[in-house]
Amino acid sequence: MIPQINIEDYNYPLPDSRIAKYPLPQRDASKLLTYNDGQVGETVFNRIPELLPSGALMVFNDTKVVPARLHFQRESGAHIEIFCLQPEEPGEYNQAFAATGTCVWKCVIGNAKRWKDDILRLYNPLDNNLIHAMDLRAELLGREGQTGRVRFTWADGSAFSRVLELCGTVPIPPYLNRDTEAIDTERYQTLYARIRGSVAAPTAGLHFTEAVLDGIRARGIEMEQVCLHVGAGTFLPVKDADVSHHPMHREPFVVRLELLRKLLRTDRPVIAVGTTSVRTLESLYYAGVQCLEQGAPEDIPQWCPYERDYAPTREEALEALIHYLESRQLEELKLGTRIIIVPGFRFRMTDWLVTNFHQPESTLILLVSAFVKGDWQRIYRYALSHDFRFLSYGDSSLLKRVH
Repeated sequence: MIPQINIEDYNYPLPDSRIAKYPLPQRDASKLLTYNDGQVGETVFNRIPELLPSGALMVFNDTKVVPARLHFQRESGAHIEIFCLQPEEPGEYNQAFAATGTCVWKCVIGNAKRWKDDILRLYNPLDNNLIHAMDLRAELLGREGQTGRVRFTWADGSAFSRVLELCGTVPIPPYLNRDTEAIDTERYQTLYARIRGSVAAPTAGLHFTEAVLDGIRARGIEMEQVCLHVGAGTFLPVKDADVSHHPMHREPFVVRLELLRKLLRTDRPVIAVGTTSVRTLESLYYAGVQCLEQGAPEDIPQWCPYERDYAPTREEALEALIHYLESRQLEELKLGTRIIIVPGFRFRMTDWLVTNFHQPESTLILLVSAFVKGDWQRIYRYALSHDFRFLSYGDSSLLKRVH
């Protein structure tokens, strides 16, 4: 049964002065709120290794943010911003980034009403010769509201990944209320970012440094990666008072077979770095159930965790998923998920969570509330009253799940 949740119950006062507009000079110097067995405390992030359970499995999202925001100009002088969301022709990320000459993407279009059927040229105010030679152009193939299908063409034979690196800017969150600056190219990216595809950073990972990672290894904690490409939907507030009307966008993810085998061990806790890692890990259970019931996994629907009781155990679901991959000689599971985690959700994979402080009335607040069995307000009151910095460039928290 889909939970009936009023999003207004997940509001809290967040003054603009508490939103971190820029990162701290040192990644691991941020504050760290701790929540363990109902006790709230604080320390500095670089001390997180000593707070983690030894011998645990820690899971990071190694997606990489792409400079997906492009600025074009019509002959009339009107500026059109195009924000690449996901590739359509070719539809696979790696193939789209490797494309030369042309590709089609689903995009968010700023100032969309000003763009009719003309072909746009990239705005190049500094008259950069490399950009001029690339001659990047955009053609609108179709539009639905603020999104549309856009065909890009360019002249110099570069791969589209190179086009974005040269012509695009990093799409920092709109709530920062500022333009992208040079510092964002480095700091709005995790240290371990590897696989291109996100238009938003998995921000819980922004605090990790090599020293912190070394400290975690020294605790006997094994580190693994998943890859979920974060979509622009992560910035979308829940606009309807009834959360059941909020649509979650599909986000593709990849999980290695080796990680599935490691998750089978029930004698060690699993620590997720970021809500994207949680959503990936928890989606695996439902993919395994699909293998048991229909022989193969498919994209995870938004509300499937709440529609019925599920009999298979965590181990049975994982074993079915492992068998599916092994029988087809596959080393990776590639799927998409729309899963939404709200109060009432039954966690099957995740025991600890590293996460930042999220926007009021967001799906991420709902996830945190589900993780701590409704105790999110006490956590956020502490953060607000103890000078924690909020949102993407803000401080962090380490939460132990409430059973």
